Amino acid sequence: MLWTASQVLRKFSTSSNYYQNKLKLAIIGQSLFGQEVYSNLRKQGHKVVGVFTVPDKDGKADPLAVAAEKDGTPVFKFPRWRVKGKPIPEVVEAYKAVGAELNVMPFCSQFIPMNVIDDPKHGSIIYHPSILPLHRGASAINWTLIHGDKKAGFSVFWADDGLDTGPILLQRECAVEPNDTVDTLYNRFLFPEGIKAMVESVQLIADGAPRIPQTEEGATYEGIQKKSNAKVNMAQPAEAIHNWIRGHDKVPGATTVIDGQTVTLYGSSMLGGSAPAGQPLEIEGASQPGLVTKNGLVLYGTDGKALLVKNLQFEDGKMISAAKYFSSGESSSVELTDDEKKIAEEIRARHHRLLQTEDVYMATTFQDFIQMFVRRLRGEDQEEELVVDYATKEINNMTLKMPYQCFINGNFEDAENGKVYDTINPTDGSVICKVAYASVGDVDRAVAAAKEAFYEGPWGRMNPRDRGTLLFKLADLMEEHQEELATIESIDSGAVYTLALKTHVGMSIQTFRYFAGWCDKIHGKTIPINQARPNRNLTFTKREPIGVCAIIIPWNYPLMMLAWKSAACLAAGNTLVLKPAQVTPLTALKFAELSAKAGIPKGVINILPGSGGMVGQRLSDHPDIRKLGFTGSTPIGKQIMKSCALSNLKKVSLELGGKSPLIIFSDCDMDKLFACSVYFNKGENCIAAGRLFVEESIHDEYISRVEELKKMKIGDPLDRSTDHGPQNHKAHMDKLLEYCEVGLKEGATLVYGGKQVDRPGFFMEPTVFTGVEDHMFIAKEESFGPIMVVSKFKDGDVDGVLRRANDTEYGLASGVFTRDINKAMYVSERLDAGTVFVNTYNKTDVASPFGGFKQSGFGKDLGERDVGLED
Repeated sequence: MLWTASQVLRKFSTSSNYYQNKLKLAIIGQSLFGQEVYSNLRKQGHKVVGVFTVPDKDGKADPLAVAAEKDGTPVFKFPRWRVKGKPIPEVVEAYKAVGAELNVMPFCSQFIPMNVIDDPKHGSIIYHPSILPLHRGASAINWTLIHGDKKAGFSVFWADDGLDTGPILLQRECAVEPNDTVDTLYNRFLFPEGIKAMVESVQLIADGAPRIPQTEEGATYEGIQKKSNAKVNMAQPAEAIHNWIRGHDKVPGATTVIDGQTVTLYGSSMLGGSAPAGQPLEIEGASQPGLVTKNGLVLYGTDGKALLVKNLQFEDGKMISAAKYFSSGESSSVELTDDEKKIAEEIRARHHRLLQTEDVYMATTFQDFIQMFVRRLRGEDQEEELVVDYATKEINNMTLKMPYQCFINGNFEDAENGKVYDTINPTDGSVICKVAYASVGDVDRAVAAAKEAFYEGPWGRMNPRDRGTLLFKLADLMEEHQEELATIESIDSGAVYTLALKTHVGMSIQTFRYFAGWCDKIHGKTIPINQARPNRNLTFTKREPIGVCAIIIPWNYPLMMLAWKSAACLAAGNTLVLKPAQVTPLTALKFAELSAKAGIPKGVINILPGSGGMVGQRLSDHPDIRKLGFTGSTPIGKQIMKSCALSNLKKVSLELGGKSPLIIFSDCDMDKLFACSVYFNKGENCIAAGRLFVEESIHDEYISRVEELKKMKIGDPLDRSTDHGPQNHKAHMDKLLEYCEVGLKEGATLVYGGKQVDRPGFFMEPTVFTGVEDHMFIAKEESFGPIMVVSKFKDGDVDGVLRRANDTEYGLASGVFTRDINKAMYVSERLDAGTVFVNTYNKTDVASPFGGFKQSGFGKDLGERDVGLED
């Protein structure tokens, strides 16, 4: 019946009106296929009033957009048409403004809203690579091969609100050859004939073509095939095994198990005649052993017939000729000839947006490379649209759009158990939104995604320079959204907006740009050895990524700590699972959205909001994580280190508590030092000067400057004139008040502050204690708040104050103020701290390594050494 309808339509298309009636068209789609349809429609005299395609990727426009822009055709690059299933009004309005009479949708997705589909006079037509109603769905041609159909083809039909169920306009068929693959069918028939058919279809509509309703007889729908369910069932006839393999070639790839290892099978063909001599190979679930021959791997079905598999790919991504399975060096790739490499490199240079360097060198044969390239041009490898369920808030003269779900394997999704919790605005105690509360199961899924992305995905094998390009793109997107990020940081953490914009967000952007530049500069070295002569032996080191890294960050600088920990990790080619602090998850989740928009592959970055006791503990215990980076308290750091040792001896980097001493000598420039060391970021600062030692002769003058504290404006962090915002959360506020009570009980003098500000929210008065003795609790323990703790030391007693300053189990940072350079160098060399500030404080830079000694932890963030590599 479908064939008859197609014949009628073809006859109709040759009527005398063919070149007379023309339409105003909107082209909605992408890829080289869309470009060819667009160009040929214009040649036929139709007017394209608008092209609606995808945004540029890595600064390169889609082929359809390139052609349209060259012709001066209006081009619209919408990242999405709908949010939460609802059309975006401004997008629909922009579409309707072009006044199209027909939408032409080559290879279009189901994300176009129905009020766009139905808007034109003639509706919308879509190309579909199957003979509808058979194989409805996105993987139609794959299922044509998997089911062993003898005919393939395509349909052009009118879109409706079903799934490929609209009326038929035109269909074409072709025979399926015994060893056809998806690529050969596309190259031989579906691609070239599909372009012609789309152009013919538009003219048919212009000339009044009828709509042929689809029958439900013989209708099927099969979902998109994924790697997780692509394993071959070996207990079936040989032809069924062959169809399964070629139907999955090359995406997602059909797998089997050989010697306990998952292996992907490529290049299947039915074997006629007897198999050549070879070496037996056990295949899991097979009716009899396979045979490794000079021509490839022979597999047998339950019917005794055989098929031949040409290539194998292992779990580490290495591909080999199946014939070389038992050979030494079995994981080396089949080499392209020099001429083929030159041609492939030229194609790569001209199509940087589509191809990575590895696409050239990991190709098994030149034919495989060309087939992969054509698939990319057609847009078949395009990532599916990122769907984000936002919590929105009108604030700071903008509409904040905040993701609130877990980010796992490139998708935002609810926690496995459906649990959520409230994240609180410390300015007034109000609920910002509900956030997913990740479970242990979510951790396991995220780690599995990161592991797959590392071992099977493109990230680790990507040319380092290309990886750097993606990180630069991510930094650019963070800069583009910096006001939004700073606003989210302010309402979620209490950071003053001006500081959030400059430091929390600004330094995060700088960090990603810095490490993006390191991507192609990480390398090993050659080593001269005693045995070099006479045999000329050579020894060299290679620096390699570790694998899956876990990152647990604190609440005081949510985005900046994320950047400090993750930028170097990513630059080195690692993948990561990150847990933001439970009370400040929102900028991390916004970062996840931006990373997806930047083109970071799925699974490389995973973000899990939730509790440290559950998510953090599981990350510490997980056997597939190879390194864990933690910033937080010393007691929690000790527990993490213990768990990491007991689980799998994973590497650990810890940035823990501090009680940083600041020594102020009488010859200092007092105008430079008053508040910078303590009250920066409300005192919620790991390197804040936890104890000030002031030389006796200037002590009283220094304390007299406490009056300056009264000038600090305490209030709404989004107010540009505010100096001091709220503490991060209520539990911390209560801890600070208790800290002050202990100081008073021990006999310290409260000069100023010590109380909560009488207003809604978690505001603490900037506080000053003097007369603090070395044995007191507030002299030994970190407050992590706006509390200045001051002790005197005798004039000229340099060594004595050094002993007191170093009499702590912490060693994160320290400082000295003096105009005497000799004294400054003497003191700085003897302070036991990872950072010593001289005549300044809180000045960090992405190029300078940062980390502590003793119970302040170990390992360095930032700088040349923080590249997250294993020697």
